[in-house]
Amino acid sequence: MSLDVWTAFALASVLVLVIPGPTILLVTAQSLAHGLRGAWATVAGVALGDLVAITLALFGLGSLLAASAELFTVLKWAGAVYLLWMGGKMWRSHSPAQPLPPAPRRMFRDAFAVTVANPKSIGFFVAFLPQFIDAERAWPPQAAIMAATFVALAAINAFAYAVLAARLQGRLPVRRMRQAGGAVLIAAGLYTLVRK
Repeated sequence: MSLDVWTAFALASVLVLVIPGPTILLVTAQSLAHGLRGAWATVAGVALGDLVAITLALFGLGSLLAASAELFTVLKWAGAVYLLWMGGKMWRSHSPAQPLPPAPRRMFRDAFAVTVANPKSIGFFVAFLPQFIDAERAWPPQAAIMAATFVALAAINAFAYAVLAARLQGRLPVRRMRQAGGAVLIAAGLYTLVRK
């Protein structure tokens, strides 16, 4: 992969990543509720989820999802229900004290599940990646470079959103922070359900 093509891919990836989707909404909600205490586990879950999604797309699962409307719908609904469940749980929390953050393993799991369960991301990769592949060069090195670049940029982006949300944390009452985080997740779940 030439430097020019890699630069174009990296810039296009940044433009795609800065637009918040369900994953960034989860990162924001977690940081509003718990600050940066769980940010590393959440960001690691996002990174692994993106790595799995881009790998599946590179190996053709995206084509299967595009061909099977039923499989796409099942994955979409499963991801949306998971977001709604997490948002409802966060919204209903009544404890007046600052909540302890969930275990890092759970934060990692939630971020991974929301990221990888978004079938749109796999479909996006199927449409996005071929534009940057040079048919005259070996495919595996190009795929590896694109996957590593996108995952690194996704992790940096998620962490930046976590830092921004954590800065708002001290400006809201604890219960309101949890409700704001829960509302963000519920909105992400509803958005996932209604978008085409």
